[in-house]
Amino acid sequence: MQTRDPDICVITCALTGVLANRSQCAGIPYTPEEIGEEARRAYEAGASVTHIHARNDDGSPTFSPEVFARIKTEVRKRSPIILNYSTGTMSDDVSEQCTYIRESQPEIAALNMGTMNYSKYSKKRKEFVFDMVFSNTYEKIIKLLSVMNEAGVKPELECFDSGHTHGVWPLVEMGILKPPLQYSFIVNVLGGIPPLVESLQLQSKITVPGSEWEVIAISHGHWRMLATGLVLGGNIRTGLEDHLYLPNGDMAKSNGDMVEVAARMCRDMGRRPATVEEARAILSLPDAT
Repeated sequence: MQTRDPDICVITCALTGVLANRSQCAGIPYTPEEIGEEARRAYEAGASVTHIHARNDDGSPTFSPEVFARIKTEVRKRSPIILNYSTGTMSDDVSEQCTYIRESQPEIAALNMGTMNYSKYSKKRKEFVFDMVFSNTYEKIIKLLSVMNEAGVKPELECFDSGHTHGVWPLVEMGILKPPLQYSFIVNVLGGIPPLVESLQLQSKITVPGSEWEVIAISHGHWRMLATGLVLGGNIRTGLEDHLYLPNGDMAKSNGDMVEVAARMCRDMGRRPATVEEARAILSLPDAT
C-alpha cells in the first residue's frame, strides 16, 4: 500500500450552500451554468473537489434530481473537478436525494452523521435568527448510505460534534460503512462543536484508523480554523457556503478568490494542494472514466 504524502492537502470548495443569497454576496451562484463556472474558477485556483447544493434560478434551494443532473453536465463541460453532492435535509423524506445520487452518481456525497440543534443567534439583537432540529437518525443515515453503496458513491461523513464522529462505529460493524473513511469536521455551528484547536485534536483522534479528514469552518474564524487543520495534517474546505470574506475583511467576489487564499495558505505552511488525480488516490476514489 502506497504511503500517503502528508504534505499534500485536498482542497474542497463549497460553492453555494442554501442559506446565503445575492443580497449578502453577489458572487453566490444559483443556476447550473453559474455553478459550473464557479466550479471551474475553484478548480483553476487549486481545488480538487467541489461540494454542491442545488438552487432554483431564483436562488431558492431545490433537491430536484433534474437540476442536479444539469449541474453535473455544466461542471463537466468546464473542469475535471471531483463532484461532492449534498444530501442534507431537515425532512426525514430523502427520496429525492436517493434519486439524484442514483442517477447522477457523483464521486462523493455528503452524509450527515447525527441529530442536533441547528441554530443561529444574533448577539446584536439578542435573539435567535433561526432555531431548528436537524434530524439525522440511523434509519435516515442507513437509507442514504445504502443508495450510495449501490451507486458506487463515496460517503463524506459530516460530523458537527464528537458524538457524530464516534457514532459511526455501528455502521462499520454492520458492514454498511466501509473503510477507508472520509470525515468532515464542521465547527462553529450553534449546536455543534466550537471552533477551537482542541476540537479538531479530539475529532481527529477518534476517527477510524486510516481515515482522511477535513475541517469545515463556518463564518467567523474560518481562516484560523483552516490554518489549524493544515497544521494538524488535515484537508480543508473553503467557499461561499462557509464564509463570505477574505482574510483582509473584503467580501469575496467568487469562490475562486476563496480557494486562492486556501491554496496559498497550504504553500505557506510547507504543504501543497492536491491535483484531482492525487485527490482521487487520497480519498480512495476510482480513476475518472
